[in-house]
This record gives sequence, C-alpha cells and structure tokens, in this order.
Amino acid sequence: MWSKEKKTISGIGGRSVGRFIVPLIYILLGFVLMLVPTGFQKAIYYNAEGAVALVLDTDNSTLYNNGYFRVGEERLEVRILTGSHKGLESDAVNMLSGSLDNDKLFSSGDKAWVLIERDGDNNPLFINAVDYWRGGRELVLVVLFVLVLLLFSSTKGGGIVLSFALTFLFIWKVLIPFSLKGFNPVILSFLSLLVLTITTITLILGVNKKALSAILGAISSDILIALLSLVSTSFLLLDGFNLSGSESLLYSGFGNLDFKLIFSSVVMLSSGGAVMDLAVDVVSAMDEVYINNPIVERKDLFMSGIRVGRAGIGTQTSTLLLAYLSSYLVPFMVYMAQSTPIMNILVSKEIASAIRETVVGCTGLVLASPLSALMAGIFFYKKGSSSSRGV
Repeated sequence: MWSKEKKTISGIGGRSVGRFIVPLIYILLGFVLMLVPTGFQKAIYYNAEGAVALVLDTDNSTLYNNGYFRVGEERLEVRILTGSHKGLESDAVNMLSGSLDNDKLFSSGDKAWVLIERDGDNNPLFINAVDYWRGGRELVLVVLFVLVLLLFSSTKGGGIVLSFALTFLFIWKVLIPFSLKGFNPVILSFLSLLVLTITTITLILGVNKKALSAILGAISSDILIALLSLVSTSFLLLDGFNLSGSESLLYSGFGNLDFKLIFSSVVMLSSGGAVMDLAVDVVSAMDEVYINNPIVERKDLFMSGIRVGRAGIGTQTSTLLLAYLSSYLVPFMVYMAQSTPIMNILVSKEIASAIRETVVGCTGLVLASPLSALMAGIFFYKKGSSSSRGV
C-alpha cells in the first residue's frame, strides 16, 4: 500500500487513477456510516413528530419576569410548515424555566422547531416549541465554509471537506453510541483518531511514505496523550463529572458510564487535530529537504525536521492554550467578579481540569515533532540513491 508515489498504480494515467481511488473509498465509507444505525434511534416520544413551524402570534401575559429571568409559558399561534401536519394552524406553548442557557422568547415571523404530540389516530394533541429553527442558517454557514475552502485550497479542498464529513460521521455513528453502550471511551477515542488520522492525512498527502510517516508520528503522540491524560486525571483527583451534560446522562439511566475515562478521552480528541497538523508540517518540510538533496545524511534530515517542528510548536501550543482556556473563560470571570482568592481558584475542579487539558495536550503536541521527524527519517532515507525516494 505504502509504495513509491510514481509506482502507486502502473500504466497510463495511473497517478490520476490513484488520486481518485482513495477519495472514492472514503466516500463509500461515509455512505456506509450514514446507513449504520446507532442503536439509539428509537424515539423516546414515540407518539410525537418534529416539524418546522412559523410563529404567527405570541402571548406573554402569563410569563413572570424576575430581572433577567422569566418563568411560565409563552403562548404561541403557529402554522406547521413541514411533516405530516403541514399547513395546520394551531396553538403552541413555549415553556420557560428561568434558565438563560435554555430559555428563549419567540416573536411573530420567527421559525421554530416544534414537537407535535399526537393521539392514537395521529391527531395533534399538544404542540411544544422546542427552539428556534436554525437549520437553514446553519446550512448557509456550512456552504460558505465549503466555498471558501474550495476557492483557496483548490483540489485539496474537496479532500478536506470529505475529511470533515467522515470525522463527524465516525464520532456520531461509532464513538458516541459505543461509549453509551459501555465500551471503553479511551480505546474508542484512540480508534476514532486512528481512522480519522489515516483518512485525513491520505486525503491531503496521498497514499505514500510521506503520509505513512505523518500518520505514525501523529498516532504515537496520541498514544502518549492518552497515557498522560489517564495518569493526570487520577493524579489531580478529578472524576469527570464537571463535563457538561454528565448529570443529564446519569439521570437518563447511564450510571454505568465511567466518566473518568470519558474525561481522559476528551483531551486526546481535542488535541488530535493539532497533532495531525504538526506531523504533516514536519514531514512535508523534510520531504522538501530530501527532494532538493536526496543524499542528505539521516542525522541532518532528522535535525531539519526538528527545527521545523520547533518553529511550529510555538504557534500550535498557543493555539491549544487559547482553545482550552477560552472554554473556561466564564468560570474565570465568575471567580474574578466574586473576588475569589487565587488559591481557591487554583484548587477548584474546573481550573484543575483546564490546567490538565492544557498541559497534557501541549505535551503531546511537543512530542509530535520529534516522533514525526523520526518516522520520516526512517522512511525517507536511503543513502546515496536519489531514485530510491519513497515519498
């Protein structure tokens, strides 16, 4: 599989064929993943149907306002726009519980996602306004991203879009459902990263020794991140219950889940993209060195990769630092607003989690550079033969 690029597929047009075979395989994999059931597709509300509705009128007379918070119900008049009850005009209810995180107020002309509860004869009994309908707006953003990517990334853009789709499908269809079924989330996260690293890098670099070097360097770093994450979670006496939604999972009957393992897998997943990025940068730079000097000594080739990696580590670790710490921005603001002593802040579960994620993720990222350089040095190097280059 990992053959010389010029000999990947023999015959006229071989390289063109090879360029299309890999994406085609991944497209087929994507279709298979789309068809695979998660095992959790059975609707909890078996007598209900979701639909898009247009808000015609609102009545807020029964709402109780207390500063920023509102409780009670907002009464709506809606017209159903999709589904088996399309065209139906009926009353609906928007329940408010005083939670700024979940509550919303509708206005005339808004589109809402509603849940229509029905009787045994499929007649609507009650319509609950779940949230704003954002599907169309989300699609606009996705299309804009794809167009910009294709415009500035040329032929590589299609591979990146395919990689994005496979990443989402694999996490949604494999990682999440099997984690809910009780499988080890750390192992599942590693397998997910393994598959996604292979697909992403081969879509970008092709199927060759350059891609193999980047994949092995990235995966080696992911293994070390997983081990560091497991050790640091226990070392800092963290249990994982500070993860958003953990209590909801417990109340939903998933008390058998090991949240400490889920917590450990989060760092590996969140840093996986940066690790891949650095591995590809290091290997690609070494590839250019080898192209221009195919008789370069192994040590010199390795040190070239290390120097490139050092330059990339500075920006990549800053990227991870900002990504991790920004997710804890509001807790930091709360602590400062309440004049919380600095030691109270440092020993809190939230801040200990932020420190753990940052240190473990950045440590794995730092190690990705020499590991990728080592792999590339092994696979690229063959002294004295410019025709032996395997990338």
